[in-house]
Amino acid sequence: MSAARIPRSPAGAAADLARLTEIVEQFRHQTIALLGDFVADEFQRGDIARVSREAPVLILRHRETQLLPGGGANAANNLADLGARVRPVSIVGNDAAGRALVEYFRRRHIKTSGIISLRGWTTPVKTRFLAGWAHTVPQQVLRVDRQSSVPLPSAAHGLLKQKLRAAMRGGGHLLVSDYGFGVVTPKLVREATAHARRKPVVTLDSRFALHGFRGAAITAATPNEAELEALHHTSIGLDPKTLERCARKTLDQMRLRALVVTRGKDGMAVFERGKPAVFIPVFGNEQAIDVTGAGDTVIAALTLALAAGANFVEAAHIANIAGGIVVMKRGTATVTGEELLGAIRREATGADASGSH
Repeated sequence: MSAARIPRSPAGAAADLARLTEIVEQFRHQTIALLGDFVADEFQRGDIARVSREAPVLILRHRETQLLPGGGANAANNLADLGARVRPVSIVGNDAAGRALVEYFRRRHIKTSGIISLRGWTTPVKTRFLAGWAHTVPQQVLRVDRQSSVPLPSAAHGLLKQKLRAAMRGGGHLLVSDYGFGVVTPKLVREATAHARRKPVVTLDSRFALHGFRGAAITAATPNEAELEALHHTSIGLDPKTLERCARKTLDQMRLRALVVTRGKDGMAVFERGKPAVFIPVFGNEQAIDVTGAGDTVIAALTLALAAGANFVEAAHIANIAGGIVVMKRGTATVTGEELLGAIRREATGADASGSH
């Protein structure tokens, strides 16, 4: 009997599940430098007590506060949980949120020498208020965002350059997580890749400035459909031709080797030069519980798969599975290497049981 295979995508591509397992098992041997905007994801949970007499708003009886790594810090957290050696490079404020993020990684025995604590800088914080009645699942009722009102000083960019060079020294690959808070710049990435001893895998997740990284030796980028629409000032909707036209244009403009577009309940699309597009159906349940930070999981899994020797379609299949797992968790969550391997093996068992070859 031949190896089990994931069901074919509309483009006819299939992934060998045994091969995907081998790739994921290599994650623990990979070293990834991460340059990113670190964000503190704060969750304020409470029970609904009553409606306020002062205004038509709910009064929450506070139950707990939880602070987790968000943004680029969540991507770093996912890399670590997937088994990689992570070298994070970022800037946080000399404030409670910044100190909490650094302490979080120290407790996890992740090297923090690349994380700069800067006076006068505010660590970006996204505070989500979740409310519910007794014995019900809390729902998000409000989000409050805080960030620095001043740009990073030029001296800080010089420090980042030094830290990034140190993180990439001796080999390893690079994940760039750009949330638009000022830590990540195209110039910094260009300089880092230009000085690399060997050509590393460089992956990019940029919320607002994907095309600004043209010429930065990016291997692959992972925009979602909405980000691609904003870049090309168009609406993709359900039109695969418009999706492919936008994706191919970005692929050419940025001189990427691959563009992996995340499409929510419609899965992923992989575009490579000189090859037909590959459409991968969503993994698992189409009804996601919480998509917070799912893009961080996707790019972490994709980066590690490419670093471990996967081709772009194999890496996208692995990232698709990881994304399908994480959206079934609440809050800012991660996927472990064990969970990923378990999901792939269950797919293989299910495929064998149904007679697939």
